[in-house]
Amino acid sequence: MKARKLTVQDLLDEVKYGLDLTLLAGGEGVRNKLETPKIQKPGLALTGYTEYIYPERVQILGNTEISYLRHLSSETARSQAERLCSFPIVCLIVTLGLEPPECLVEAAEKAGIPLLRSSHASSQFISLITSYLEDRLLPATHVHGVLMDVFGVGILILGKSGIGKSECALDLVIRGHRLVADDVVQIKKKMPSALVGNAAEALQFRMEIRGLGIINIKDLYGISAIREKKIINLVIELCEWNASQDYDRLGLDEHYYKILDVDLKYLKIPVRYGRNLTSIIEVAARNFLLQVMGYDSTREFHDNLLEKLEARTAMEEVE
Repeated sequence: MKARKLTVQDLLDEVKYGLDLTLLAGGEGVRNKLETPKIQKPGLALTGYTEYIYPERVQILGNTEISYLRHLSSETARSQAERLCSFPIVCLIVTLGLEPPECLVEAAEKAGIPLLRSSHASSQFISLITSYLEDRLLPATHVHGVLMDVFGVGILILGKSGIGKSECALDLVIRGHRLVADDVVQIKKKMPSALVGNAAEALQFRMEIRGLGIINIKDLYGISAIREKKIINLVIELCEWNASQDYDRLGLDEHYYKILDVDLKYLKIPVRYGRNLTSIIEVAARNFLLQVMGYDSTREFHDNLLEKLEARTAMEEVE
């Protein structure tokens, strides 16, 4: 897992998400570290109730908070601003391009707390900065494999090098499914427990096929054959067929594959000549969708079999 590092200065330098931030005061604190994607609006804290202030979160002050401070007497407003800034707050951000009261500017400067301003409305800015912080701060890792969108199911295909992951993915693309990433799959954990995969920038929409080299799926098959990112729902590992090994034939035992502390349903598919892996993966996706809807064919078969055995046993006892 990669260590995620972010400072207030990174917020000021950011351009991709359009945060549109400028520094008003507290320049000494621009190296303060941001460690959580959660934000807070300190409305109650400005009234003096500071029990639930979380200083590690970015504090957003919108029209309501600024108007409240302006309607207080100068002495009370200064006292409340100083009380707020007595906490080791990572940074304060004023939205809607509002001019913060002088007492807040002075309190932030004195405490070394960065006071920033954005032209966006509070709701829009909260959406932008939450997306940015999640992208930069949430746990991330990468795995060697292929990520496909099959019938809307995000399937991560694993297996040792040369076993046929990319060839299988290419066949899925030809059948109308969508490629997300080949070779290196970058994975980020979204709250509360979803894993989102995408391709490395240099490899996006590309696939390596031995004997052909690097091919561009977007150019070959069009925009409908690719996706930029996808939530991972199912992990399928391709392994070499071993005649001496017992493979699951009923599917009664559920197995899971852990990535970033998230358990994903896991299937191990043996590979040998004559097995149509593409069809097997399509069936696995369809079966996953049925299970999500509450229907499990394996369990139904098992339960029906038990009922028949119990009925037969009961009849034999009567006889």
